[in-house]
Amino acid sequence: MTDRKQSSLSIREIAFRGTILAMIVTVPSLVSFVIVWTILDNLLYAITVGAVVHFIAMGFSLKISKKLLVKR
Repeated sequence: MTDRKQSSLSIREIAFRGTILAMIVTVPSLVSFVIVWTILDNLLYAITVGAVVHFIAMGFSLKISKKLLVKR
């Protein structure tokens, strides 16, 4: 049998890193929504672009979370 040490993150570290991930996902989608809505003055286009950017950012956050939520 192998004796593996599991390094766990504290609640504070998890909350801090989770907040960073939340900002990575939400800030680009909100910024793109506001910019498109301001320039084009069309709410439907702004919602569509914001949703597309949001899902792209969620894809990147999946890759980032694998690196960010591991204690070294």
